[in-house]
Amino acid sequence: MTSRLVTPPPDPLVVPEQRVIIDGIIQRGRDIPGAAMVVLNDLQSEIGYVSGPMQAYVATQLRIPRSQIYGVISFYSFFTTRPRGRHTVKLCLGTACYVRGVTWLIEEVQQLLRVRVGETTSDWRITLEACRCVGACSQAPIVTVDGEIYGRVRPEQLAGILKRYA
Repeated sequence: MTSRLVTPPPDPLVVPEQRVIIDGIIQRGRDIPGAAMVVLNDLQSEIGYVSGPMQAYVATQLRIPRSQIYGVISFYSFFTTRPRGRHTVKLCLGTACYVRGVTWLIEEVQQLLRVRVGETTSDWRITLEACRCVGACSQAPIVTVDGEIYGRVRPEQLAGILKRYA
């Protein structure tokens, strides 16, 4: 059985370059069991985020409810619905990190970057996020940058860590 892409009306929020990438990903993944997860994971990897309009487009193309796509996106924390900066700084909010002062780190990094948690710097260099336990509790408080773990971080160390990613 050959499947053919259903072309929904153009969505101005999904740019043509993205549509070409999305169509290719859908074509490769549509017949794989768990296609939604496979397609969304590939989209996240190739484009960097999965916006609402992208979710709607994927749902239409895979002929599944948009709520199913949203369910996957909202369940797995590695998905993001907005573009991120070149680097992602995450502050661990796990119990050990919280007890050992991550709130001071959050205040300091927000001042240094001039953004709040969940935002991206105006130059698209860094996205600041909070995350749950990263599993390095003995090193609390933890800051990760692009997956690299910095342990026992003190507020006065943050500027030096961030400078590496300028």
